[in-house]
Amino acid sequence: MKKTYYLFNPGRLSRRDNTLKFIPVDEEGNEQDPRFIPVEGIEDLYIFGNLDSNSSMYNFLGKSGIAAHFFDYYENYTGSYMPRDNLLSGKVLLAQSRFHENKKKRQYIASQFVEAGSFNILKNLKYYNARDRVLDDVITDITTYREGIGSSVAIDELMGIEGNIRHRYYEGFEEIINDFEMDGRSKQPPHNELNALISFGNMMCYSQCLRAIHQTQLNPVISFLHAPGYRRYSLALDLAEIFKPVIVDRVIFKVLNKREIQHSDFDHKLNKIMLKDAGKKKFVRAFEQKLQETIQHKALKRKVSYKHLIRLECYKLVKHLMRIEEYKGFKMWW
Repeated sequence: MKKTYYLFNPGRLSRRDNTLKFIPVDEEGNEQDPRFIPVEGIEDLYIFGNLDSNSSMYNFLGKSGIAAHFFDYYENYTGSYMPRDNLLSGKVLLAQSRFHENKKKRQYIASQFVEAGSFNILKNLKYYNARDRVLDDVITDITTYREGIGSSVAIDELMGIEGNIRHRYYEGFEEIINDFEMDGRSKQPPHNELNALISFGNMMCYSQCLRAIHQTQLNPVISFLHAPGYRRYSLALDLAEIFKPVIVDRVIFKVLNKREIQHSDFDHKLNKIMLKDAGKKKFVRAFEQKLQETIQHKALKRKVSYKHLIRLECYKLVKHLMRIEEYKGFKMWW
């Protein structure tokens, strides 16, 4: 089975026969022992450090079907190098465009993203509320917000509902997590450790959704909930609304409550808090473990991984666009 590889150190990446040769470089610019990675075992590369490479290497990645996702020094997602589209479909592209342009059809799909995402949020809250009942008010408020999803008539209205749900959800985090304060959601820059971890995890989820979209006939720049924009794959943002509670938030709760990640794993820069390399590696390890976990799929009657669930969601959306089967956003049943 192909794996995702993470490069945290700066260095040089090149092709050597049928492998990738990565030479890490330390803070003084000294080269370390090289690592050799057979391309047959790679699905994605996540690159967090400065990388020195050339077009020959990227041609090799493209021919091998390997995607590369880039993050800057401050952990912000900056872009992806994707292999050539092998699954292009003119019919799906035209249908996706028509559904986006049709107000009613777009509204329905967008409402499914918010409906499913908020349902999964409630699942998390109810799971952690079972013992102490300290999240009753949060659950009640989010349940009330969700009542407006089906009657909404505009994307802006949906986005407002989604924003209210997320705001109230994050207010409940301090009742779930040990030793860390939420103190409101902050992004650019995150003003505390928990916000830094959420931002990092959300970018990881966004990249996974982008990769899943690329493995289907969907176009990642034509979205339904988030407005399409320049230089961003907005459909990946749509799908991430569903899977952030399912994957990212569950991983965050786990690594913090089990004290796998602690305050010492964060670097407090001027007006910026970010994970140290050791903290990134801990989170990535837990994130990968979550992606590889399997559940018994109700419809398919077999076990599928969390990672494959994202691609299945893309297939469901394609069926809806082609008028084969009405789309319903993924909801946790366990």
